Amino acid sequence: MGGFFGTIAREKCVNDLFYGTDYNSHTGTKRGGMATYSLEDGFKRSIHNLESSYFRSKFEDDLDKFTGNAGIGVISDTDPQPIVLNSHLGKFAIVTVARVVNLQEIEQELLSRNMHFSELSSGKTNQTELIALLIIQGKTFREGIENVFARIKGSCSMLILTEDGIIAARDRLGRTPIVIGRKDGAYAATSESCSFPNLDFEVERYLGPGEIVRLYPDHVEQIKAPEKEMQICSFLWVYYGFPTSSYEDRNVEQVRFLSGYKMGSADDSEADFVCGIPDSGIGQGLGYAEGKGIPYHRAITKYTPTWPRSFTPSNQERRSLVAKMKLIPNRAMLEGKRIIFCDDSIVRGTQLKDNVKVLYDYGAREVHMRIGCPPLVYGCPFIGFSASKTDMELITRRVIKELEGDADKNLEKYSDPSTPEYKRMVDKIAGMFGLTSLKFNTIETLVEAIGLPKCRLCTHCFDGTGKF
Repeated sequence: MGGFFGTIAREKCVNDLFYGTDYNSHTGTKRGGMATYSLEDGFKRSIHNLESSYFRSKFEDDLDKFTGNAGIGVISDTDPQPIVLNSHLGKFAIVTVARVVNLQEIEQELLSRNMHFSELSSGKTNQTELIALLIIQGKTFREGIENVFARIKGSCSMLILTEDGIIAARDRLGRTPIVIGRKDGAYAATSESCSFPNLDFEVERYLGPGEIVRLYPDHVEQIKAPEKEMQICSFLWVYYGFPTSSYEDRNVEQVRFLSGYKMGSADDSEADFVCGIPDSGIGQGLGYAEGKGIPYHRAITKYTPTWPRSFTPSNQERRSLVAKMKLIPNRAMLEGKRIIFCDDSIVRGTQLKDNVKVLYDYGAREVHMRIGCPPLVYGCPFIGFSASKTDMELITRRVIKELEGDADKNLEKYSDPSTPEYKRMVDKIAGMFGLTSLKFNTIETLVEAIGLPKCRLCTHCFDGTGKF
């Protein structure tokens, strides 16, 4: 998906920028970039490939070249960023967390109007450059950003480094977050509030959907007020989010714990202990154990020295290998035990199949799986939350095709836990992996745990209710 961090201060900002951006590393694995601005040196930019390394190790040698008191950085799961442009609005750098579903349509229109694209990624148009070109069609930054919101299908949040402050603009429906932080002599904006504590920033507020602000070292100027409608992605709390991050003032770890607690309280299965699959299943597992009233044990541990990140490669063969290599089961804890394992989601099912086999091989007597979100029945057209190219990569759709002969048939029934179709699908998935039992969270429980009205959340991947 990706995440960004920007800061403007009275003093040199490069250290805060470097570490603040690094705290978004759990959101993507492809590329990292930073840009700074100073009156003396203008704009400075660096972009590095992160697929075989980490943000810190790639950028440490670059830090001395960055000057000035304002900068933006990004961890991108899509294209190289930041983009730097000179335009009638002035020179600026831009980073985005975006998914432009109608990119080709807009690209052809811009090309027909004699505009050009210079930044390519794997031979394709860089969507951040396309967004920048839509911005410069406006007479002002506000008008240009509103043009982006009006034209693209999908989502787009952005930071723009200008010669006069940093502009932060949250997606029109607020699908992805922007958090504003403040400390003495500086302001910052980021996708992940976990960037703030160790840099001494305090969360000042969360930008509203479609809101646009400009950050200065000593104040924030609102350029456009937020829209009333919001569709923030509920999967942020399930999977993407770092445990210490908060969105809409709802902490990720608290939501996972409460969600697990509610599921555990209602579970009558018999087991010896609960274990969360690292990393994003741990919070749910701890809550599950407390709600059910049985111990929490670490029967699987992540090998953090070389596998610290949760995202995995886009190549399926490599992804399967990484899924196996980064988690080490503990035979001493597994042998002869009935265990409830908690995980965030089941997307393709590749990791689950490998994990369950190992658990039985290492002596587990029963393996019960509890999933922190409802079944993913619909692919996401709004943000890039997985490497899936088609809905048929979802295990639910493959099962539905097997049961119905048509992967698109009766989807509303397969999304409803009260129907026989839903039960048949879940039983089929459990049987495929040899699970003693399998239960998914309900939308109602997840929404309750998040603590926002359902109408303010996007639950499209679970029930197909999202809209452009």
